[in-house]
Amino acid sequence: MAQERTGVITFKGGPLTLVGPELKVGDKAPEFSVVDGGLAEVTLKSSAGKTRLISVVPSLDTPVCDQQTRKFNEAAAKLPASVAVITVSVDLPFAQKRFCSTAGIEKVQVVSDYKTRDFGHKYGLFIKELALLTRAVLVVGADDKIKYLEVVKEVTSTPDYDKALNAAKTAAS
Repeated sequence: MAQERTGVITFKGGPLTLVGPELKVGDKAPEFSVVDGGLAEVTLKSSAGKTRLISVVPSLDTPVCDQQTRKFNEAAAKLPASVAVITVSVDLPFAQKRFCSTAGIEKVQVVSDYKTRDFGHKYGLFIKELALLTRAVLVVGADDKIKYLEVVKEVTSTPDYDKALNAAKTAAS
């Protein structure tokens, strides 16, 4: 049975349960399997050799997730070419594709964890009560070690964009 953690996040003030391990800076990032808009498998190895800024959102159909994805898409243009920016949600790939085309998301690879919740469980970011991913940002270095991790305490709040972007730039240099 997967590890369950309480007291880490809230949704509109109410406590929720995260399923999976509590990862920390310095840990090796777990391999995962998600799918892109064409239903092709995407793994951590898919971006081997790059620094990855991984933006995790509950659903692109909500204002804060929309804002977070647009912010990282805009910032991605200013990051070194050695940084891959990835957004993960459990939205269906078709809905993600539609969102990206409507919102002009071109610099971020948007992937779905809808099928098995593999990413959510391995990264400890799966919300048991909602069957969604919690809001978080990770920076994984080219060495596959976690360099930065923010699990946003209140799911409806935004992450610290500046800290995440600075961590990605530092890890890439």
